[in-house]
Amino acid sequence: MDAKTDVKSATLTVGNKNYDFPIISGTVGPDVMDIGKLYAQTGMFTYDPGFTSTGSCQSKITYIDGDAGILEYRGYPIEQLAEKGDFLETCYLLLYGELPTAAQKKDFDQRVIHHTMVHEQMARFFQGFRRDAHPMAVMVASVGALAAFYHDSTDINDPQQRMIASMRMIAKIPTLAAMAYKYTIGQPFVYPKNSLSFAENFLNMCFAVPCEDYKINPVLADALDKIFILHADHEQNASTLDGAHRRLLGRQSVRLYRGRHCLPVGTGPWRRQRGGAGDAGRHRHGRQDS
Repeated sequence: MDAKTDVKSATLTVGNKNYDFPIISGTVGPDVMDIGKLYAQTGMFTYDPGFTSTGSCQSKITYIDGDAGILEYRGYPIEQLAEKGDFLETCYLLLYGELPTAAQKKDFDQRVIHHTMVHEQMARFFQGFRRDAHPMAVMVASVGALAAFYHDSTDINDPQQRMIASMRMIAKIPTLAAMAYKYTIGQPFVYPKNSLSFAENFLNMCFAVPCEDYKINPVLADALDKIFILHADHEQNASTLDGAHRRLLGRQSVRLYRGRHCLPVGTGPWRRQRGGAGDAGRHRHGRQDS
């Protein structure tokens, strides 16, 4: 959230020397002591390996307090977004900073829905992986491969290209995820359908087969849409360094579609030292549909 430096300051005493540091107050959440000049003034660093008492940046997008059960996107409580909106509306909010009008929502939905297909050569790309390759490893590679097909939207310094790439990733990542899943279980890929909602489309691509019609459970589709809303922006709590990793990549102006840049949330919880949350979610998703 927006942070403003007020007249308050904090005094750090080391031995017989005192050092003053400004206190920054955000729109929500606890105040923060700005220690940017700590090393220059004292010759010391702080030690906080878990970032348990450290704010690494200012954010106008997401505020999260896990202990208090608070999650807000652009100031809107997650409960309101999940109850009254859908995932694509939340995507619009995160991208543009405000909720869409009815006309803007319709236009945004159409732009996403009509870009869910991926290049047909991506199917051949998947054939280069072992059948027992982990789906998240396949995802990192396939998202990175998008740069080979979309040369018109790889410049992170161009706002228009960033938005085009954002729209493409929102639209195509579910398709790639479903393809990765289908490949590991030895089933043919299922093309997206423009007549389905975002969540319905993902379920259909994951679980439909050519030999029979797949009936989408509306309860599961609604639950999946709410899960998408909940994880629409992962803030920087995937791990101590995943958030810092993304910020460093952004500052280095890396090319868009870089798999590890786009999917730190997916790949971080996959690893066992992160608790394996992504893996657990993947297996749970499969059990719920069965």
